Amino acid sequence: MTDKQKIRIVDSTLRDGMHAVSHQFTPEDMAEIASAAEKACIDTIEVSHGDGLAGSSINYGFSAASDREYLEAVSKVLNNTKLAVLLLPGIGTVKDLEEAISCGTQVARIATHVTEADISQQHIEVAKKKGLEVLCFLMMAHMGSPELMVEQGRLMQNYGADCVYVVDSAGALTMDGVRERVSTLKNSLEVVVGFHGHNNLGLGIGNTIAAVEEGATVVDGSLCGFGAGAGNAATEVLVTVLEKMGYPTGVKLYEVMDAAEDVVKPKLKRPQLVDRNALTMGYAGVYSSFMLHARRAAEQFNIDARDILIELGKRKVVGGQEDWIFDTAYELAGKNKLP
Repeated sequence: MTDKQKIRIVDSTLRDGMHAVSHQFTPEDMAEIASAAEKACIDTIEVSHGDGLAGSSINYGFSAASDREYLEAVSKVLNNTKLAVLLLPGIGTVKDLEEAISCGTQVARIATHVTEADISQQHIEVAKKKGLEVLCFLMMAHMGSPELMVEQGRLMQNYGADCVYVVDSAGALTMDGVRERVSTLKNSLEVVVGFHGHNNLGLGIGNTIAAVEEGATVVDGSLCGFGAGAGNAATEVLVTVLEKMGYPTGVKLYEVMDAAEDVVKPKLKRPQLVDRNALTMGYAGVYSSFMLHARRAAEQFNIDARDILIELGKRKVVGGQEDWIFDTAYELAGKNKLP
């Protein structure tokens, strides 16, 4: 018997993984993946556009189907695995959340930039009033000190959050940075602390394990690492490592491996690699979902995507400012043409 804390796994293949396929999973794809997650006894699976409810737009990219179509398809195949959605205030609205609830959603993940927890109050309070569990994200965590994160986390806690996450949206944190933030939150908040990591520096698994060792008890992964940038901590790898270390997860080991290998991997449109652009994102601290936008801008203006990413990092551009990517590329291309 282990005396280590059980770790809850939240799988975001059907939300963060949407970035890896340009938001083109079909409802049938989602139902197939969700069935595999259910078979593997994954606790919670997150479903929505990569940028959350109502994210399908010209700014973030159009998805293959509507939020309702995705949620209804997944809800039909789940019996024990909980259905979650992501909502970013300013993109999704209370009305979108209420529609998601009507489709069987049980968990609301409310996400803000690390300095903007105050914009989440309405959404958290509505979700709690409707009986949902609320897991809250403080995104781009590398841009906030541990002390700032405590201040922001307490706001979410006061609004009714059940859990506050350290979210390494840029895959820019090293293990020391993760440990500082998770341990400070753990020692300062009354609610559960979670962690969501990206793999741009190749530290997705390592950072998640560091978070667990500092007291995070809810952690995210995605099957085959499907996600923005270089992807997320791979769920099947994370579960294997945690179990090997003696942390129970409740996930069936062979079944989660099979879900990744047999169901998700064939749907991969491009390799989830720590390539030069992903490394630059992690180095510069740029939002992982900017990857495809930066690549397109680089092709359009015939410049190096890394130059765009480094400049975006200098300007401290965050999610919601995707229009800056092409503006920045245009400016850099103009400079390159100057005599």
